[in-house]
Parts: sequence; structure tokens; C-alpha cells
Amino acid sequence: MIKEVIFDIDDTLYDYEVGDEAGMERTAVYAEAELQMSREEFLALHEKLRLETNKRLGMDNAVIHSRSIRLQNMLELMEKPIFPHLRKMYDLYWQAFFEVCKPEPGCMELMEKLKKRGITIGIGTDMTARMQYEKLEKLGYAPYINHMVTSQEAGYEKPHRLFMERCIQKAGCRPEECIFVGDNIRKDVLGAANAGMYAVWYNAKCKERPADVDLKPEQYHEIRSYQEFLPWMDGLAGGEE
Repeated sequence: MIKEVIFDIDDTLYDYEVGDEAGMERTAVYAEAELQMSREEFLALHEKLRLETNKRLGMDNAVIHSRSIRLQNMLELMEKPIFPHLRKMYDLYWQAFFEVCKPEPGCMELMEKLKKRGITIGIGTDMTARMQYEKLEKLGYAPYINHMVTSQEAGYEKPHRLFMERCIQKAGCRPEECIFVGDNIRKDVLGAANAGMYAVWYNAKCKERPADVDLKPEQYHEIRSYQEFLPWMDGLAGGEE
């Protein structure tokens, strides 16, 4: 019997790419006006610093997602004042981000139905905790969430075993009583399957499965809309209306 469904956040509960594009565009406009950088220069330098941070800290560190640190490093490299530019650019990014981001179709309705069945809802997400809290609140998911694990809390990014074990621990049930839903087949799906959970690949963008992902078809289930979730779950052993 399924007792908990755990969701990733980014590109699972909403479309991250839409928000990121809007946020980067508004930040680039500020950089052009206040820092005398072209849009192309800003985007290229931001990407360069992102890759450098990943290399320096390693990929199992939540800080690699910190936009404020990338902006700070950019301003330092350009010998521009950190204050007030850092805070202004950071705020502009997230203002634009939340203006365009919407919940994934059918996801909130699914959570409502899960709650009515007595199934708890968890979150398992990379990134630093504070902004993930804000996303859940602003998108309207917060009232449905029982507990969550971020990579900042776990000390590791998905698909690390200890991240997934922390999710199961908080769920308070056996791995086979949990379903983990996420868009990233390497991080979410492989990590959940290896931890003994039911793994669901939310593939709304109809991506091709990478050939090098070591997963058998029976180790996961693919959905392309949230309307597909409950019929599949009810087909599992112990599924109930």
C-alpha cells in the first residue's frame, strides 16, 4: 500500500525553464543599464561562473545553485560594487521568475486527491532550502506538504543514496510504500529506483530517455501528465480508490 508520494520541485511542480528565462532576461537588462554589459556578455559570464563554481565545490553541494554567489562573483570579477547591485539583480531575477511560473497542470488537483486518501506528500529537491520554501508558497503547494528534504539538509544532491534515505526516513514507512516523482531520470528516477522506491518519470516535455541511464523498464513508470498518475498508482498492488 502506498503511504507517501514524494515530488521533486523544479520542472516537476512547475516549468523552471520558463521562469529562468524570464529572470535572466530581466537581470540582463539591469546589467546593460547599470553595469554597461551587453546581454550576451552577461549571459556568457554568468554561465562561466556557474561552471567554475561547480568545478570548485563539486556536484554534491547545494551551494552550486546559489544565484547570489554567482552574482557576487561576477561583480567582484568586474570590479563593480557588490552593494547595491547584488541585491537588486537578485530581486529582479526572482520577481520576473514568479511572474511567469504557474503550477503544472493537474498537479495540485492530484495532491488534493492524495490527501483525501490519507497519503502524505513529501518534497525531495536539490538546491538551498529557503528559495525552495518560497517556490512552494508562491505556487500554492505549501498547504499540501507534510515534510521535505533539500540537498542542503541532506548534505548530498540527488541521486545520492543518503539523500534518498533521508526522504524515506521522513516518510516514516518502507521504501516500497513510497513513490518518488521527478523530471530528471538520472537524479530523481534512478535515485529512487536504487533506493527501493517506486520511481515515476514526469516527462511532460517528451524527452528521449538517455541511452546511458542504467534502468530497466520495470524499474520506473513514465507519465506525461498528472492525469495519468492515479490510474497507474491504483494498478499497483494495494492501490485503493
